[in-house]
Amino acid sequence: MPSISSRPVSEGEIIAIACDHAGYHLKTEVIKVLQELGVKVQDLGCSSAEESVHYPIFGKKVVDAILSRPHVRGILICGTGLGMSMVANRFPGIRAALCHDVTTAILSRRHNNANLLVLGGRMIGSQLARDIVRAWLTTPFDGGRHQERLDLLEQLAGGRSTPGT
Repeated sequence: MPSISSRPVSEGEIIAIACDHAGYHLKTEVIKVLQELGVKVQDLGCSSAEESVHYPIFGKKVVDAILSRPHVRGILICGTGLGMSMVANRFPGIRAALCHDVTTAILSRRHNNANLLVLGGRMIGSQLARDIVRAWLTTPFDGGRHQERLDLLEQLAGGRSTPGT
């Protein structure tokens, strides 16, 4: 497994987080680990597992937070993670990675400089989510040939460059 650094986030970085009703319980667990790590958290909803909500609305809130400020990464959670991934990756400058294990979380950062982590609240347990979040937060981007590929991705998407990269 690739190694990770010990620093969770860069100084001044904020993690914007949101979920739909199916991801609410896991979101509360993820916020706990972020707070334990001393990470600044911007909780953009939803606020309950009881009322069904539309995941695209909450996904877009995190996308907007990432694209509007440099030093923001995000975490989205829905039942499977698929819906939130589809929402987020529609926007140039967003590199959302749906991760169900620590290795893909690490590689999403090292090779793809993922700025948005997506989790499936009904797919993984809270301890695995905590491990994935820690790995994703502490893994740096390798750059080099991987940056060339990200530049090509943005060019092909007709997008703009991503803040903070």
